Amino acid sequence: MATPPPFINSNNPNPLTQGSSRLPEDTVIYSIYPDNPLSQDSLQSLHLQILNAVSPFTTSYIWQHEPFTLSIAFHPFPHLKGHLRFGDNLNDEWFTVFLLFRISVAFPSVSIQVNDSDGDFLLIEAAYHLPRWLNPENSQNRSFIRRGKLHIIPKSALPNPTLTESLNFLIENEQAAVAQDSMQSVIQNRITGYPEKAKLNTHSVRVRVPVSVARVFKHAPSLISLAVEGFYDRDMDSMKNAAKMERFLKGGKGGEEEMVTVAVKMSRAMYAQLMQQRFQAPKCYPMPPKKGDLEAELGMKIACGFEMMYQEKKKEGEEGKGSGWKKYKESLEKSGYFKGLIPGSNEYKRLMENAEEYYKNSSLFSKTRAMLNAPVRQIDEILSLPYSADEFKNEDAPPSDDDSWLYSGEDELNSALQDRQKEMELYELKRKKKKSKEQKDTGASSSLKGEDFDLSELVTTMQGFIHKMSSYEGAEVPNDRDPKEVELDVERFMKDVESVMKYQGDENVTRDMDDDGGSSDMDFDESENGSDMSDHEDGEDSFMHSYSDVMNNELKSTTLKKSFVHANEQTSVKNEGTSNATEDMDEEFSPVDVDVNLVKNLLDSFSCQQGLPGPTSNLLGLMGVNLPKDDNKGK
Repeated sequence: MATPPPFINSNNPNPLTQGSSRLPEDTVIYSIYPDNPLSQDSLQSLHLQILNAVSPFTTSYIWQHEPFTLSIAFHPFPHLKGHLRFGDNLNDEWFTVFLLFRISVAFPSVSIQVNDSDGDFLLIEAAYHLPRWLNPENSQNRSFIRRGKLHIIPKSALPNPTLTESLNFLIENEQAAVAQDSMQSVIQNRITGYPEKAKLNTHSVRVRVPVSVARVFKHAPSLISLAVEGFYDRDMDSMKNAAKMERFLKGGKGGEEEMVTVAVKMSRAMYAQLMQQRFQAPKCYPMPPKKGDLEAELGMKIACGFEMMYQEKKKEGEEGKGSGWKKYKESLEKSGYFKGLIPGSNEYKRLMENAEEYYKNSSLFSKTRAMLNAPVRQIDEILSLPYSADEFKNEDAPPSDDDSWLYSGEDELNSALQDRQKEMELYELKRKKKKSKEQKDTGASSSLKGEDFDLSELVTTMQGFIHKMSSYEGAEVPNDRDPKEVELDVERFMKDVESVMKYQGDENVTRDMDDDGGSSDMDFDESENGSDMSDHEDGEDSFMHSYSDVMNNELKSTTLKKSFVHANEQTSVKNEGTSNATEDMDEEFSPVDVDVNLVKNLLDSFSCQQGLPGPTSNLLGLMGVNLPKDDNKGK
């Protein structure tokens, strides 16, 4: 019997932390680390204390998919952790952040880490205020919530921190890790208004539903999230369950089920999901003859959602194959357990049966089964007692809340975009001011003004700029890592270049040799194989001389060489009595003074700008060099 890989671990049954490093979509994951190692009893006590501290804020809150929870974990060391799928409701994510900040204030001896599928979203939110050294590549194990403030482990203290190193640093040097005020303000502004803001996210609506659904609402109002999720994420199988309505319409007989009007509270995101979906009522569902009855239509969608959710959870609970099984199966596929076999083949089926047997004997199976059965058991218990429509007839359901917010999203979006635009403009303004100040300071300190301007310093700065490593972020900030060396076969490269140059040389330089029956393409191939090397003491030196001769011959007919300053140009000027032949020889063999030409070209380009912004001043400004203005120009 083949044994699947150890995806299931008794010490760590949470599939979210195994199998894949990628977090589930639309999920926020958080961990709470005590400063001192705690025993299991002490950790359980802390667990209960934290849940009691947040319960006043969460009791009446309606979560989109699942509530705020915490569980005990022991890997890599004892701590508390939790995850929450917020789906389309970002308010759930930021309400969770608000709760974590409140926990950090109530329990000052803990450090809290929070991430979602986008990464460290707190740093993303404060992107315009981050220190320049902080980027996604070095942000791991660096940001924490502690004592109601955001903390960032400095790079100077820990270049590549592990989780243990970061937590120890926070305990010993907490003040050194407190993020700057601008970052604190951005995060605090994002969670300002909670928990009152969470209440504003709630929408109450009148609906007509079967009395069975109304009874479930009365005793378990939080199940509305599962009902809306079941309706919104429906598929063909779940729609078959809705067509029968066996649980909430007394065996699918709609005429025997009384309808009542009740008020249902849900999140705004849930209400939007129900409103935007078109859905035909099942034939067995009693709908009023009058079309356009919003209360009846919303009630039908909610009732069908309850039926879909109930039957799906019941099936998954019996099989024990919820999200845990999916994660487990994905882990098997990634680890190569199925050996690339085609699904449906005999060997694939055998391996799948072994995996299912192993899964059913695991602790994760029993925990998953109990979790999936929880809402089913709750609904069965509520509906097991006698009930009737009479208990709802005397209740006066309040009118539905105004839903104009559903159609004014454009104004809210524009407002958010304007806020981001202002934040970006402020960031750019600060950056320009800072750069201008740095340039002024650099110009003053380097004494590059007027007659004190040192041209050698300009050359040194330019050479340093050229030799810096550059990346897609620009040459301003070099990479810290060593670049991978390029492997080059020098001998092969020189032979290929020599072949091209020799071909051109046969036509332009060595034509006389061809007339005498000397060098040709065939002769060159022979020399390449080592059969004819009598005319060259060294192949490479000969090639370089030939290459230089050809280039000089090409440049003789142009004025390009006159634009360069040669090393012995001043000497040649002094020796005015020399013959023309000597001057030509000196000019031909004298090397070009690279540094002098660099300075000359930069100064000429800067002079052509006539005091206006241009490429030279911009380039030198990036390097902190300010050329003095030509005060004598025009005099």
